[in-house]
Amino acid sequence: MTEEWNFDGLIGPTHNYAGIAAGNVASQSNKGAESNPQEAALEGLKKMRMLYDLGVPQGVLPPQPRPRLDWLRALGFSGDTETVLRDAAREGLLSKAYSASSMWSANAATISPSEDSQDGRVHLSAANLVSGLHRSLEARQTDRVLRAIFPGDRFVHHGPLPASRGLADEGAANHIRLHKDSASLQVFVYGDAQGATRFLPRQARGASEAIARRHRLKKERVLYLQQAVRAVDAGAFHNDVVSVGHEQFLLWHEDAFEDESAIEAIRSRFEDLVSWRVSRDELSLEDAVKTYLFNSQIVTTAAGPVLIAPSECEAHAGVKAVIERLRSEGLHEAHFVDVRQSMRNGGGPACLRLRVALTEEESHAVHSGIRFTPTLHDRLNEWVKTHYRDRLRPEDLLDPQLITESQAALETLAEILTLPPKLFDVNER
Repeated sequence: MTEEWNFDGLIGPTHNYAGIAAGNVASQSNKGAESNPQEAALEGLKKMRMLYDLGVPQGVLPPQPRPRLDWLRALGFSGDTETVLRDAAREGLLSKAYSASSMWSANAATISPSEDSQDGRVHLSAANLVSGLHRSLEARQTDRVLRAIFPGDRFVHHGPLPASRGLADEGAANHIRLHKDSASLQVFVYGDAQGATRFLPRQARGASEAIARRHRLKKERVLYLQQAVRAVDAGAFHNDVVSVGHEQFLLWHEDAFEDESAIEAIRSRFEDLVSWRVSRDELSLEDAVKTYLFNSQIVTTAAGPVLIAPSECEAHAGVKAVIERLRSEGLHEAHFVDVRQSMRNGGGPACLRLRVALTEEESHAVHSGIRFTPTLHDRLNEWVKTHYRDRLRPEDLLDPQLITESQAALETLAEILTLPPKLFDVNER
């Protein structure tokens, strides 16, 4: 029997609004705005504490070293640091080297529990994230971090898929695992560019199929569904912007899937499904993307399923009406969290976490330093207040002092999480 853990990404000290994520409406609409890295990180920690207090096992994933000066130099920028920063900014590449997008750990990897695999082990595939240049920089470091956090023979690390558009992989944001008792179904949602008018989908079916094979998933526990083209065009760049599943519960928008019989296909393979459908008459696709209702988390508590929704949902009359209906259909409660700094860059509560189903023995094998506790929460709060700026403007990325501050922050974080300092050294790649 497994228990689902949430591993939230710690928001890094270079959190900024560069607007470099194509297809992400919120990111592009806030391009150039002043960000607050300190507030962003504290918001994320507050959400983690809420989940912990609800009884949900919680872990943390560290931010990645930024900026990637090694990458900029590999692209031909030379000279001292100030020169590299200035020239890279002129070419439009500095914001990509500084991106703190690893905070959205739902994209970090796809992780399959041991009970679904033929060899009885946990399988992990770090996402290659090739659909976005800034995010593709995360893949190797994500793999290194996962290997440090999930060591030993109980875990099988596959690394990112080859960097190819036909194998574009955006991680668990396009993956739903439904389960109840010994029954489970892994739903892989992919995109198809045919018919797209605004944005290209980010998840390739070939990537989903490769992950299912390498994870040695039992075929009867795998289903592939296409995300609706109209959802992608509306700004649902990942499936978790229009649907979210947990245990036997699936909350989905009427326009989430291309095939109208998608839910029947799920139910035919997973008969315990509790389907919470939201029609376009209740909530338009545009409002779904704006409020990120479907980028909420569903978690299990002793009292029943609880929805962890962004505070933007509480302020929207249509979303509140949907949530009230869900309460009459089995949802126990809804809690609203303020993650506005993340939301303005296009990431809600669900984007900030990577779900990992572990048995009791497997959870004991996880690196202990990343386990969320009230003591760790307090230490990380103080760490953020000590090392993070409370404002960051686009022109601040030209400040070499920001590099020094960010490096110092990660060196201290390595001590707090008892991770090897070399894990954050880009020269170790």
